[in-house]
Amino acid sequence: MSRSVDRREFLKKALIAGTAVPAFSSALTLPSLAAANKSKSPNEKLNLATIGVADRAYANITGTKSENFVALCDIDAQRLEKASKEFPHADTYDDYRKALDRDDLDGVLVSTPDHMHAPAAAMALRKGLPVYCEKPLTHSVYEARVLTDLAAKAGVPTQMGNQIHATDNYRKVVEMVQSGVIGPVRRVHVWVGGGVRIEGKRSKENNPPSYVNYDQWIGPAPFRPYNETSFHFNWRYWWDFGNGQLGDFGCHYMDLPFWALKLKYPKTVVGVGEKGHKGENDCPSFMRVDYEFTERDDLPPVHMTWYHGGWKPKGAEAYGKNSAVLFEGDDGRLLADYGTNKVFMEAGKEAKPVKPYLTRPESHHIEWLNAIRNGTPTGSNFAYAGPLTETVLLGNVSYRLGGKKLEWDAENLKVTNAPEADQYLKREYRKGWTL
Repeated sequence: MSRSVDRREFLKKALIAGTAVPAFSSALTLPSLAAANKSKSPNEKLNLATIGVADRAYANITGTKSENFVALCDIDAQRLEKASKEFPHADTYDDYRKALDRDDLDGVLVSTPDHMHAPAAAMALRKGLPVYCEKPLTHSVYEARVLTDLAAKAGVPTQMGNQIHATDNYRKVVEMVQSGVIGPVRRVHVWVGGGVRIEGKRSKENNPPSYVNYDQWIGPAPFRPYNETSFHFNWRYWWDFGNGQLGDFGCHYMDLPFWALKLKYPKTVVGVGEKGHKGENDCPSFMRVDYEFTERDDLPPVHMTWYHGGWKPKGAEAYGKNSAVLFEGDDGRLLADYGTNKVFMEAGKEAKPVKPYLTRPESHHIEWLNAIRNGTPTGSNFAYAGPLTETVLLGNVSYRLGGKKLEWDAENLKVTNAPEADQYLKREYRKGWTL
């Protein structure tokens, strides 16, 4: 660990001295960044490990491939072989614990299924390594709090992979809301199309392919016989491994009101839904979650509602958006999605122009890389991403309790009116696994 920390300190000192390691301007594009690195010694690049190499993992690799990948880890040998051809000098592993048991790493990408985020990220943080982790940050509420605390203790750059957080449109919307364009906001609607995309049925017995380290894939989750309907991609719709549509997209779309309205922990949560599919998948295709937040400094209480699977707020059809965020302010409404925004002012009110004041990073990934190099902040660090993830996942806890309204005591990580919620806030890990 000490050698890895020393490497990062050297990179920072080199940057301050104006020598080998440049601080990349947000005006640079990805191609220009790659070109800049070509002129440097390989030792001046960051040494990265990636836990997961395909799908979302490969997108994260692509966003950071200006650096030096020294460790590739995946439980699927076929995927690992393909990645190894692109990075022939990197060592390969099928167990993340072995990949992280090195002393030459400057950062770690965690892009596994939800249920493996926390164990891998926690190990990296305890070793003092910067972490980029896919969303949602964790599989459970308890794990989110653990990673938040570990990141604070480690004091290293962290970033959750809600990539839209770094885009210009989201930052414009935040600036407009916080500048009072539509007045104080007390009501927010967030709707996302789509529900369970793969309908599956678990088999009683099935042998995993010979190229898959299935025991490592199961990790801390309860053991289940191998089945394609709960493996690659499909794991999202089973509680053992994923968190359904809410977990998949909540940290993207709820990120906008969470940030703009300076939200943290909800006071109450109510989640209801319907399976709406013929498969045995645990997660619902249709869902509505109501979150209530108390006053924050000079900001009023907020009632935020999440919808997915085609459920939407009354009148949403008029906006023509399959997925969107609608802020309702005292002076008007603001509609936004990933790339657009539109203001609807009340009669007699006028939307005033807002001068940009937030930074505009080149990308979510490069923001994290720059933070490792020079200590600059990241937008979705675990101090922010942890409470956001907790909020998102509490919706699933309420749903799994039959739609019970949860009274949330964030300080003590307890549902005060439903002790039966404990089983969904924190689950017992499979024997041999710890956080």
